[in-house]
Amino acid sequence: MYEVTSGVERDDLFNRIIRDQWTEHLGRRIDVLAAGCGRGGDPLTAPRMETRVTGIDEDLPALRRVVESRPDLDAFALGDLRLVPVPPRAFDVVHIDLVLERIRHAELVLDRLIAGLRPGGLLLLRMRDRESAYGFWDRVVPTPLRRLTWRRFTPSGTVGPLPAVYETITSRDGVRSFCLSRGLRISEEHTACAGPALRGTFGGLARLACRLVHSLSGGRRTAAHDEITFVIRKPQNQFARLI
Repeated sequence: MYEVTSGVERDDLFNRIIRDQWTEHLGRRIDVLAAGCGRGGDPLTAPRMETRVTGIDEDLPALRRVVESRPDLDAFALGDLRLVPVPPRAFDVVHIDLVLERIRHAELVLDRLIAGLRPGGLLLLRMRDRESAYGFWDRVVPTPLRRLTWRRFTPSGTVGPLPAVYETITSRDGVRSFCLSRGLRISEEHTACAGPALRGTFGGLARLACRLVHSLSGGRRTAAHDEITFVIRKPQNQFARLI
């Protein structure tokens, strides 16, 4: 049974993942693939450890501006995530940050990114849950309305609005089924309420809308979280399914 918690800080979790891999590999350099680097955020480095970070994301103007300004990336590539080069078994850690819910063919992309992990490598996957109340609103609000209200509902400087696709895999059950079919082991699972609309000027209104959906759905579309982070390990066993 793996750990399920809420309210874990993203940076603390990421640094712990890096430290674990650094320790396992006796202090050698840790190679990190950061998918979703165009959203910005804190530097993907760990103190007192040698890391090399390669970023990839879609080639959208708002994302490109952020990626090109990030000093923590040693290299990056932008484009269709089904086609962007991902060297096989080249990375110790793959960090997928709020990507799956905004792209089509998400399962295919996830397969490609996991193929870039070395055996025994760790995948840190953070996504918006399509089954949450926040995820429900994010995917049903029409794109023109999202564009019109984005700056009013989100904190200043938030990148977006980005596409809201939410394929079936972008849910707790979707990821669990995916990992089971690929022979991947989920070691930790964390939930959080961190949607940008909840932190903007009209955050109270956004939370009220989420609670309304929670109540009308009988709790099936929960307002208790909107994000799920999974820590997933690729098997070392040479007889496990090769991905």
